[in-house]
Amino acid sequence: MKFRPLRLASVTDSTPAEPIAVPEEMRAVVFDAPGDADALRVTATPTPAPVLSEVLVRVIAAGVNPIDAKTRSGAGLSAAIEGYPSTLGFDFSGVVVTSPYETHPFPVGTEVFGMAAFPRSGGSYAEYVVAPTLSVARKPTSLSHVEAAGVPLAALTAWGLVVETAHAHEGQRILIHAGSGGVGHFAVQLAAYFGAHVTATGSGPNLGWLRELGASVVIDRLTTRFEDVVGEVDVVIDLVGNTHDTTGSRSIGVIRRGGLYVLVPTGSWPGYAEAAAAATVRATSYKVTPDGVVLATLARLLDSGAIRVFVDRVFPLSEAAAAHRELEQGHTRGKIVLSVAEA
Repeated sequence: MKFRPLRLASVTDSTPAEPIAVPEEMRAVVFDAPGDADALRVTATPTPAPVLSEVLVRVIAAGVNPIDAKTRSGAGLSAAIEGYPSTLGFDFSGVVVTSPYETHPFPVGTEVFGMAAFPRSGGSYAEYVVAPTLSVARKPTSLSHVEAAGVPLAALTAWGLVVETAHAHEGQRILIHAGSGGVGHFAVQLAAYFGAHVTATGSGPNLGWLRELGASVVIDRLTTRFEDVVGEVDVVIDLVGNTHDTTGSRSIGVIRRGGLYVLVPTGSWPGYAEAAAAATVRATSYKVTPDGVVLATLARLLDSGAIRVFVDRVFPLSEAAAAHRELEQGHTRGKIVLSVAEA
């Protein structure tokens, strides 16, 4: 058997981009100790330096997530913060300014989006952020940086819940609580995309929007007890837990024997596993896994129009405290994003 010789690419096949000058200091939002939203302040901090396979990204926009506010308040990931002042933030969209080597898949000048390794490194509420290569993907070409910054943590969480944990498929019945939030609006779209029959809970103004996203049934949580109308389901994706109106406990009662209950908000229902076992229901918690390969898949879905991101409000970096106050009101549709710099 004869084999056709392969042509191997060499460093001469492409011209490396010119280095981009990086300042020694940058603007960043920090907090000096856990507290309310007013603990956040803007200051000058040293620009981080990447090591090994990390990239340094000039941040154009940064996503704001509930875990950010929880961590700032002293819950969430606050116990893992090794020292203060600390800079919050996972999500970013921007431009690579330092790449590990000349022929790296994300060369200097590449528009990317992804997740920072906070709290192991500085967060994305800053003009520059260091990120592991495996947590980054090329920005969807159809999205602005502001839109792209609203995607990574929420969409990766939704993918993990719907695709990797619930294994969404044709005919499966999935109930998604808080379907209009950051994770929720992606979860509804992905579950519908993979053929599941989706029921989503929300409130008045968002009900029609949830139908547009792909929910077959929508339930107004303010006027209707979901257990009175939903029937039996295969999976519940619970983005609320028992922090409000015993949503988690009530959810166990609508899951078929051997079905699956997935709890997302950390600490929102410590006794979920025992309650599920007593009802012969499988149960698991879930935490997001930064994955550039999945992020690239999500980028293709976004560019194709199969799913979309909704950005509710945009705040400048200097108003990060206001963004947190808005988030903590609990009425955000989709995502809140910080605008950090011009594209």
